[in-house]
Amino acid sequence: MEMLKQEKQNNGEKVIVANAVSAIIQRVRQEGDAALKAYLRQFDGVDIEDLCVQDEDIRKAQSQLPQTLIEDLQFSVERIQAFAEAQRRSLTEFEQEMIPGVFLGQRVIPIETVGAYVPGGRYPLLSSAQMAIIPAKVAGVSNVKVCTPPTKTGEVHPAVLVAAHLSGADEIYRVGGAQAIAALAYGTESITPVNKITGPGNMFVTEAKRQVHGHVGIDLLAGPSEVMVVADQFANPVYVASDLLAQAEHDVNARVALVTTDRDLGVAVLREIDEQLKTLPTAEVARVSWERKGQVFLADTLEEAISIVNEWAPEHLHVQTINAYDIKDRFLNYGSLFLGDLSSVVYADKVCGTNHILPTSAAAKYTGGVWVGTFLKVVTYQLIKPEGVDVLAPHCVRQSSQEGLIGHLRSANIRWSGNLDIQ
Repeated sequence: MEMLKQEKQNNGEKVIVANAVSAIIQRVRQEGDAALKAYLRQFDGVDIEDLCVQDEDIRKAQSQLPQTLIEDLQFSVERIQAFAEAQRRSLTEFEQEMIPGVFLGQRVIPIETVGAYVPGGRYPLLSSAQMAIIPAKVAGVSNVKVCTPPTKTGEVHPAVLVAAHLSGADEIYRVGGAQAIAALAYGTESITPVNKITGPGNMFVTEAKRQVHGHVGIDLLAGPSEVMVVADQFANPVYVASDLLAQAEHDVNARVALVTTDRDLGVAVLREIDEQLKTLPTAEVARVSWERKGQVFLADTLEEAISIVNEWAPEHLHVQTINAYDIKDRFLNYGSLFLGDLSSVVYADKVCGTNHILPTSAAAKYTGGVWVGTFLKVVTYQLIKPEGVDVLAPHCVRQSSQEGLIGHLRSANIRWSGNLDIQ
Protein backbone atom coordinates (compact mmCIF):
# COMPACT_ATOMS: atom_id res chain seq x y z
CA MET A 1 0.00 0.00 0.00
CA GLU A 2 1.11 3.56 -0.75
CA MET A 3 -0.29 6.88 0.47
CA LEU A 4 -0.86 9.42 -2.30
CA LYS A 5 -2.19 11.90 0.30
CA GLN A 6 -2.07 11.73 4.10
CA GLU A 7 -4.18 13.21 6.89
CA LYS A 8 -2.70 15.90 9.14
CA GLN A 9 -2.94 15.10 12.84
CA ASN A 10 -4.00 17.44 15.68
CA ASN A 11 -4.15 15.37 18.85
CA GLY A 12 -4.38 18.30 21.28
CA GLU A 13 -7.75 19.42 19.93
CA LYS A 14 -9.70 16.63 21.63
CA VAL A 15 -8.52 17.60 25.10
CA ILE A 16 -9.45 21.25 24.56
CA VAL A 17 -12.93 20.31 23.34
CA ALA A 18 -13.53 17.87 26.21
CA ASN A 19 -12.63 20.47 28.84
CA ALA A 20 -14.76 23.17 27.23
CA VAL A 21 -17.76 20.85 26.99
CA SER A 22 -17.41 19.73 30.60
CA ALA A 23 -17.56 23.34 31.75
CA ILE A 24 -20.66 24.03 29.61
CA ILE A 25 -22.50 20.99 30.97
CA GLN A 26 -21.73 21.93 34.56
CA ARG A 27 -22.98 25.49 34.05
CA VAL A 28 -26.24 24.32 32.46
CA ARG A 29 -26.83 21.88 35.32
CA GLN A 30 -26.28 24.65 37.87
CA GLU A 31 -27.96 27.62 36.16
CA GLY A 32 -30.57 26.08 33.85
CA ASP A 33 -32.25 28.49 31.44
CA ALA A 34 -30.00 31.35 32.53
CA ALA A 35 -26.97 29.43 31.25
CA LEU A 36 -28.70 28.59 27.96
CA LYS A 37 -29.57 32.27 27.40
CA ALA A 38 -26.02 33.34 28.29
CA TYR A 39 -24.60 30.88 25.75
CA LEU A 40 -27.09 32.14 23.14
CA ARG A 41 -25.62 35.60 23.61
CA GLN A 42 -22.05 34.32 23.64
CA PHE A 43 -22.14 31.81 20.77
CA ASP A 44 -25.11 32.88 18.64
CA GLY A 45 -25.16 36.61 19.27
CA VAL A 46 -28.88 36.75 20.14
CA ASP A 47 -31.05 37.56 23.14
CA ILE A 48 -33.96 35.13 23.42
CA GLU A 49 -36.50 35.25 26.21
CA ASP A 50 -38.73 32.31 25.18
CA LEU A 51 -36.60 29.31 24.25
CA CYS A 52 -39.58 27.29 23.01
CA VAL A 53 -40.87 27.70 19.45
CA GLN A 54 -44.61 28.50 19.37
CA ASP A 55 -47.31 27.58 16.83
CA GLU A 56 -47.27 31.08 15.35
CA ASP A 57 -43.53 30.70 14.68
CA ILE A 58 -44.25 27.55 12.67
CA ARG A 59 -47.02 29.26 10.68
CA LYS A 60 -44.70 32.18 9.96
CA ALA A 61 -41.95 29.82 8.79
CA GLN A 62 -44.33 27.98 6.46
CA SER A 63 -45.42 31.26 4.88
CA GLN A 64 -41.79 32.12 4.11
CA LEU A 65 -41.06 28.94 2.14
CA PRO A 66 -41.83 28.31 -1.54
CA GLN A 67 -44.44 25.62 -2.13
CA THR A 68 -41.92 23.53 -4.07
CA LEU A 69 -39.67 23.30 -1.01
CA ILE A 70 -42.58 22.26 1.20
CA GLU A 71 -43.44 19.57 -1.36
CA ASP A 72 -39.80 18.42 -1.37
CA LEU A 73 -39.85 18.18 2.40
CA GLN A 74 -43.08 16.21 2.33
CA PHE A 75 -41.59 13.82 -0.26
CA SER A 76 -38.53 13.10 1.89
CA VAL A 77 -40.71 12.71 5.00
CA GLU A 78 -42.76 10.08 3.14
CA ARG A 79 -39.64 8.21 1.98
CA ILE A 80 -37.99 8.17 5.41
CA GLN A 81 -41.26 7.20 7.10
CA ALA A 82 -41.90 4.35 4.65
CA PHE A 83 -38.45 2.87 5.26
CA ALA A 84 -38.78 3.25 9.03
CA GLU A 85 -42.18 1.54 8.93
CA ALA A 86 -40.67 -1.36 6.98
CA GLN A 87 -37.96 -1.65 9.63
CA ARG A 88 -40.56 -1.57 12.41
CA ARG A 89 -42.43 -4.48 10.84
CA SER A 90 -39.24 -6.54 11.03
CA LEU A 91 -39.30 -6.33 14.83
CA THR A 92 -41.89 -8.67 16.32
CA GLU A 93 -43.13 -9.67 19.73
CA PHE A 94 -43.48 -13.34 20.56
CA GLU A 95 -44.22 -15.82 23.33
CA GLN A 96 -43.06 -19.44 23.18
CA GLU A 97 -43.20 -22.46 25.49
CA MET A 98 -39.51 -23.33 25.40
CA ILE A 99 -39.83 -26.48 27.53
CA PRO A 100 -42.99 -27.79 29.24
CA GLY A 101 -44.24 -25.18 31.69
CA VAL A 102 -41.66 -22.49 30.79
CA PHE A 103 -43.08 -19.67 28.71
CA LEU A 104 -40.64 -16.98 27.52
CA GLY A 105 -41.60 -13.89 25.60
CA GLN A 106 -40.36 -10.70 24.02
CA ARG A 107 -41.98 -7.26 24.03
CA VAL A 108 -41.01 -4.26 21.91
CA ILE A 109 -41.66 -1.03 23.81
CA PRO A 110 -41.01 2.52 22.57
CA ILE A 111 -38.87 4.88 24.63
CA GLU A 112 -41.13 7.47 26.26
CA THR A 113 -39.28 10.70 25.49
CA VAL A 114 -36.43 11.48 23.10
CA GLY A 115 -34.31 14.55 22.43
CA ALA A 116 -33.45 15.19 18.78
CA TYR A 117 -30.52 17.48 18.06
CA VAL A 118 -30.68 19.23 14.69
CA PRO A 119 -27.45 21.03 13.69
CA GLY A 120 -27.45 24.61 12.48
CA GLY A 121 -23.95 25.92 11.90
CA ARG A 122 -23.04 26.82 8.34
CA TYR A 123 -26.00 25.22 6.61
CA PRO A 124 -29.67 24.58 7.45
CA LEU A 125 -29.67 20.77 7.58
CA LEU A 126 -33.30 20.03 6.77
CA SER A 127 -32.82 16.29 6.49
CA SER A 128 -31.19 15.99 9.92
CA ALA A 129 -34.51 16.94 11.51
CA GLN A 130 -36.29 14.25 9.52
CA MET A 131 -33.69 11.56 10.24
CA ALA A 132 -33.81 12.13 13.99
CA ILE A 133 -37.56 12.64 14.43
CA ILE A 134 -39.38 10.38 11.95
CA PRO A 135 -37.99 6.98 13.09
CA ALA A 136 -38.74 7.94 16.69
CA LYS A 137 -42.36 8.77 15.89
CA VAL A 138 -42.74 5.58 13.80
CA ALA A 139 -41.38 3.64 16.79
CA GLY A 140 -44.11 5.15 18.94
CA VAL A 141 -42.14 7.68 21.01
CA SER A 142 -44.77 9.89 22.64
CA ASN A 143 -42.66 13.02 23.03
CA VAL A 144 -39.82 14.20 20.80
CA LYS A 145 -38.09 17.42 21.86
CA VAL A 146 -35.98 19.16 19.21
CA CYS A 147 -33.09 21.47 19.98
CA THR A 148 -31.55 23.49 17.14
CA PRO A 149 -29.44 26.66 17.07
CA PRO A 150 -31.18 29.91 16.12
CA THR A 151 -30.12 32.19 13.29
CA LYS A 152 -28.76 35.68 13.91
CA THR A 153 -32.37 36.91 14.05
CA GLY A 154 -33.03 34.69 17.06
CA GLU A 155 -35.41 32.45 15.11
CA VAL A 156 -35.01 28.90 13.84
CA HIS A 157 -34.28 28.77 10.11
CA PRO A 158 -37.77 28.52 8.56
CA ALA A 159 -36.96 25.46 6.44
CA VAL A 160 -35.48 23.62 9.45
CA LEU A 161 -38.49 24.56 11.54
CA VAL A 162 -40.98 23.35 8.94
CA ALA A 163 -38.97 20.15 8.39
CA ALA A 164 -39.08 19.42 12.12
CA HIS A 165 -42.79 20.19 12.28
CA LEU A 166 -43.68 18.00 9.29
CA SER A 167 -41.57 15.19 10.78
CA GLY A 168 -43.69 15.15 13.94
CA ALA A 169 -41.70 17.12 16.53
CA ASP A 170 -43.68 17.69 19.72
CA GLU A 171 -41.54 20.51 21.14
CA ILE A 172 -38.90 22.68 19.43
CA TYR A 173 -36.33 24.83 21.27
CA ARG A 174 -34.04 27.58 20.01
CA VAL A 175 -30.83 26.34 21.56
CA GLY A 176 -27.85 24.52 20.10
CA GLY A 177 -24.37 23.24 20.87
CA ALA A 178 -23.14 21.30 23.88
CA GLN A 179 -25.47 23.37 26.06
CA ALA A 180 -28.49 21.92 24.25
CA ILE A 181 -27.28 18.38 24.93
CA ALA A 182 -26.83 19.26 28.61
CA ALA A 183 -30.35 20.70 28.76
CA LEU A 184 -31.88 17.60 27.17
CA ALA A 185 -29.96 15.33 29.53
CA TYR A 186 -30.43 17.15 32.83
CA GLY A 187 -33.31 19.54 32.18
CA THR A 188 -33.82 23.25 32.81
CA GLU A 189 -36.81 25.37 33.71
CA SER A 190 -37.99 25.27 30.09
CA ILE A 191 -36.77 21.86 28.92
CA THR A 192 -37.67 18.71 30.80
CA PRO A 193 -35.07 15.93 30.56
CA VAL A 194 -35.38 13.09 28.04
CA ASN A 195 -34.55 9.39 28.16
CA LYS A 196 -32.39 9.31 25.05
CA ILE A 197 -30.64 11.83 22.78
CA THR A 198 -30.21 11.41 19.05
CA GLY A 199 -28.85 13.44 16.18
CA PRO A 200 -25.52 14.46 14.62
CA GLY A 201 -23.45 17.52 15.42
CA ASN A 202 -20.04 19.11 15.48
CA MET A 203 -17.20 17.99 17.76
CA PHE A 204 -18.65 19.90 20.74
CA VAL A 205 -22.07 18.30 20.37
CA THR A 206 -20.53 14.86 19.92
CA GLU A 207 -18.33 15.31 22.98
CA ALA A 208 -21.32 16.48 25.01
CA LYS A 209 -23.24 13.35 24.04
CA ARG A 210 -20.26 11.27 25.13
CA GLN A 211 -20.13 13.01 28.52
CA VAL A 212 -23.86 12.68 29.31
CA HIS A 213 -24.04 9.07 28.13
CA GLY A 214 -24.98 6.89 31.07
CA HIS A 215 -27.20 9.51 32.64
CA VAL A 216 -29.27 9.29 29.46
CA GLY A 217 -29.02 7.03 26.45
CA ILE A 218 -27.56 8.26 23.18
CA ASP A 219 -27.90 6.92 19.67
CA LEU A 220 -24.20 7.01 18.80
CA LEU A 221 -21.29 9.43 18.48
CA ALA A 222 -22.00 10.81 15.02
CA GLY A 223 -19.85 13.51 13.53
CA PRO A 224 -18.05 15.13 11.91
CA SER A 225 -18.94 13.60 8.55
CA GLU A 226 -16.87 10.88 6.85
CA VAL A 227 -16.84 9.26 3.45
CA MET A 228 -14.57 6.64 1.92
CA VAL A 229 -14.73 5.87 -1.80
CA VAL A 230 -13.37 2.61 -3.18
CA ALA A 231 -12.58 2.93 -6.88
CA ASP A 232 -10.87 0.92 -9.59
CA GLN A 233 -9.62 1.89 -13.05
CA PHE A 234 -13.17 1.97 -14.39
CA ALA A 235 -14.33 4.69 -12.00
CA ASN A 236 -15.07 8.22 -13.18
CA PRO A 237 -12.66 10.65 -11.44
CA VAL A 238 -15.18 13.50 -11.82
CA TYR A 239 -17.76 11.50 -9.87
CA VAL A 240 -15.25 10.46 -7.22
CA ALA A 241 -13.98 14.00 -6.68
CA SER A 242 -17.50 15.39 -6.41
CA ASP A 243 -18.44 12.70 -3.88
CA LEU A 244 -15.44 13.49 -1.70
CA LEU A 245 -16.08 17.23 -1.80
CA ALA A 246 -19.79 16.77 -1.07
CA GLN A 247 -18.85 15.49 2.38
CA ALA A 248 -15.86 17.80 2.82
CA GLU A 249 -18.10 20.85 2.53
CA HIS A 250 -19.98 19.82 5.70
CA ASP A 251 -17.23 20.75 8.13
CA VAL A 252 -13.55 21.66 8.23
CA ASN A 253 -13.12 18.53 10.34
CA ALA A 254 -14.91 16.19 7.91
CA ARG A 255 -12.80 13.18 6.90
CA VAL A 256 -12.79 12.09 3.27
CA ALA A 257 -10.74 9.31 1.74
CA LEU A 258 -10.22 7.46 -1.52
CA VAL A 259 -8.97 3.89 -1.72
CA THR A 260 -8.01 2.92 -5.25
CA THR A 261 -6.22 0.05 -6.92
CA ASP A 262 -5.26 2.25 -9.87
CA ARG A 263 -2.55 4.93 -9.61
CA ASP A 264 -3.79 6.82 -12.66
CA LEU A 265 -7.26 7.06 -11.17
CA GLY A 266 -5.84 8.33 -7.87
CA VAL A 267 -3.77 11.02 -9.60
CA ALA A 268 -6.74 12.01 -11.77
CA VAL A 269 -8.95 12.43 -8.68
CA LEU A 270 -6.33 14.64 -7.01
CA ARG A 271 -6.27 16.87 -10.10
CA GLU A 272 -10.05 16.89 -10.38
CA ILE A 273 -10.47 17.94 -6.75
CA ASP A 274 -8.23 20.93 -7.35
CA GLU A 275 -10.30 21.86 -10.42
CA GLN A 276 -13.68 21.48 -8.70
CA LEU A 277 -12.54 23.52 -5.70
CA LYS A 278 -11.95 26.49 -8.03
CA THR A 279 -15.68 26.80 -8.71
CA LEU A 280 -17.22 25.28 -5.57
CA PRO A 281 -19.07 28.00 -3.59
CA THR A 282 -18.39 26.11 -0.35
CA ALA A 283 -14.67 25.74 -1.10
CA GLU A 284 -13.72 27.79 1.95
CA VAL A 285 -14.80 24.85 4.11
CA ALA A 286 -14.23 21.97 1.71
CA ARG A 287 -10.63 22.99 0.92
CA VAL A 288 -9.67 23.08 4.60
CA SER A 289 -11.29 19.69 5.18
CA TRP A 290 -9.55 18.20 2.16
CA GLU A 291 -6.14 19.65 3.02
CA ARG A 292 -6.32 18.65 6.70
CA LYS A 293 -8.27 15.39 6.65
CA GLY A 294 -8.20 14.13 3.07
CA GLN A 295 -6.49 10.81 2.36
CA VAL A 296 -5.76 8.80 -0.79
CA PHE A 297 -4.71 5.16 -0.41
CA LEU A 298 -3.16 3.25 -3.31
CA ALA A 299 -3.83 -0.43 -2.65
CA ASP A 300 -1.91 -3.19 -4.40
CA THR A 301 -4.99 -5.41 -4.73
CA LEU A 302 -8.75 -5.28 -4.25
CA GLU A 303 -8.30 -7.52 -1.18
CA GLU A 304 -5.99 -4.91 0.36
CA ALA A 305 -8.47 -2.15 -0.49
CA ILE A 306 -11.22 -4.05 1.33
CA SER A 307 -8.93 -4.57 4.32
CA ILE A 308 -8.23 -0.81 4.47
CA VAL A 309 -11.97 -0.10 4.43
CA ASN A 310 -12.75 -2.58 7.19
CA GLU A 311 -10.03 -1.07 9.37
CA TRP A 312 -11.04 2.56 8.65
CA ALA A 313 -14.75 1.71 9.23
CA PRO A 314 -16.17 4.77 7.44
CA GLU A 315 -19.50 6.43 8.10
CA HIS A 316 -20.34 6.40 4.38
CA LEU A 317 -18.77 3.79 2.11
CA HIS A 318 -19.19 4.32 -1.63
CA VAL A 319 -17.95 1.45 -3.80
CA GLN A 320 -17.33 2.61 -7.36
CA THR A 321 -15.87 -0.52 -8.92
CA ILE A 322 -17.06 -2.46 -11.92
CA ASN A 323 -18.28 -5.30 -9.67
CA ALA A 324 -19.55 -3.21 -6.74
CA TYR A 325 -22.70 -5.23 -6.02
CA ASP A 326 -20.92 -8.58 -6.30
CA ILE A 327 -18.36 -7.71 -3.60
CA LYS A 328 -20.70 -5.95 -1.15
CA ASP A 329 -20.65 -8.80 1.41
CA ARG A 330 -16.88 -8.52 1.78
CA PHE A 331 -17.20 -5.12 3.42
CA LEU A 332 -17.90 -5.54 7.13
CA ASN A 333 -17.43 -2.17 8.84
CA TYR A 334 -19.36 0.87 7.59
CA GLY A 335 -22.32 3.01 8.55
CA SER A 336 -24.10 2.85 5.21
CA LEU A 337 -23.06 1.30 1.90
CA PHE A 338 -23.50 2.84 -1.55
CA LEU A 339 -23.02 0.51 -4.50
CA GLY A 340 -22.13 1.69 -7.99
CA ASP A 341 -21.23 5.11 -9.29
CA LEU A 342 -24.88 6.27 -9.51
CA SER A 343 -25.62 5.58 -5.83
CA SER A 344 -24.52 8.97 -4.53
CA VAL A 345 -24.27 9.42 -0.79
CA VAL A 346 -26.24 12.66 -1.09
CA TYR A 347 -29.38 10.76 -2.12
CA ALA A 348 -29.38 9.02 1.26
CA ASP A 349 -28.36 12.25 2.97
CA LYS A 350 -31.57 13.85 1.76
CA VAL A 351 -34.40 11.86 0.25
CA CYS A 352 -34.12 8.15 -0.55
CA GLY A 353 -35.29 6.93 2.88
CA THR A 354 -32.36 5.36 4.72
CA ASN A 355 -31.03 7.21 7.74
CA HIS A 356 -27.99 9.45 7.54
CA ILE A 357 -27.23 9.58 11.28
CA LEU A 358 -24.38 7.09 11.16
CA PRO A 359 -21.37 5.99 13.24
CA THR A 360 -18.08 7.86 12.77
CA SER A 361 -14.56 7.53 14.17
CA ALA A 362 -14.50 3.75 13.48
CA ALA A 363 -17.61 3.16 15.62
CA ALA A 364 -19.00 1.23 12.64
CA LYS A 365 -16.89 -1.66 13.91
CA TYR A 366 -19.48 -2.24 16.65
CA THR A 367 -22.68 -0.41 15.70
CA GLY A 368 -24.88 0.56 12.81
CA GLY A 369 -26.66 3.87 12.33
CA VAL A 370 -29.89 5.28 13.67
CA TRP A 371 -32.97 3.29 12.75
CA VAL A 372 -36.44 2.72 14.15
CA GLY A 373 -34.97 0.20 16.61
CA THR A 374 -32.89 3.00 18.14
CA PHE A 375 -36.10 4.19 19.80
CA LEU A 376 -37.40 0.80 20.90
CA LYS A 377 -36.59 -1.37 23.92
CA VAL A 378 -36.67 -5.10 23.27
CA VAL A 379 -37.48 -6.61 26.68
CA THR A 380 -38.20 -10.14 27.87
CA TYR A 381 -40.67 -11.77 30.23
CA GLN A 382 -41.11 -15.21 31.82
CA LEU A 383 -44.06 -17.28 32.97
CA ILE A 384 -43.07 -20.51 34.74
CA LYS A 385 -45.65 -23.12 35.71
CA PRO A 386 -45.26 -26.10 38.14
CA GLU A 387 -44.03 -28.52 35.49
CA GLY A 388 -41.46 -25.91 34.44
CA VAL A 389 -40.25 -25.49 38.03
CA ASP A 390 -39.68 -29.24 38.26
CA VAL A 391 -37.34 -29.03 35.24
CA LEU A 392 -35.51 -25.82 36.11
CA ALA A 393 -35.19 -26.01 39.89
CA PRO A 394 -32.74 -28.96 40.22
CA HIS A 395 -30.25 -27.28 37.90
CA CYS A 396 -30.71 -23.92 39.57
CA VAL A 397 -30.35 -25.33 43.10
CA ARG A 398 -27.13 -27.22 42.30
CA GLN A 399 -25.58 -24.25 40.49
CA SER A 400 -26.49 -21.85 43.32
CA SER A 401 -25.00 -24.27 45.85
CA GLN A 402 -21.75 -24.43 43.90
CA GLU A 403 -21.61 -20.62 43.76
CA GLY A 404 -22.34 -20.27 47.45
CA LEU A 405 -25.42 -18.13 46.78
CA ILE A 406 -27.71 -19.71 49.34
CA GLY A 407 -30.41 -17.06 49.01
CA HIS A 408 -30.65 -17.95 45.32
CA LEU A 409 -30.79 -21.65 46.24
CA ARG A 410 -33.62 -21.15 48.72
CA SER A 411 -35.64 -19.00 46.31
CA ALA A 412 -35.48 -21.78 43.71
CA ASN A 413 -35.83 -24.67 46.15
CA ILE A 414 -38.88 -23.38 48.01
CA ARG A 415 -40.96 -23.55 44.82
CA TRP A 416 -39.91 -27.08 43.84
CA SER A 417 -42.13 -30.01 44.68
CA GLY A 418 -39.17 -32.40 44.70
CA ASN A 419 -36.88 -30.09 46.66
CA LEU A 420 -33.53 -31.40 47.73
CA ASP A 421 -32.41 -31.45 51.34
CA ILE A 422 -30.19 -28.46 50.72
CA GLN A 423 -30.66 -25.40 52.92
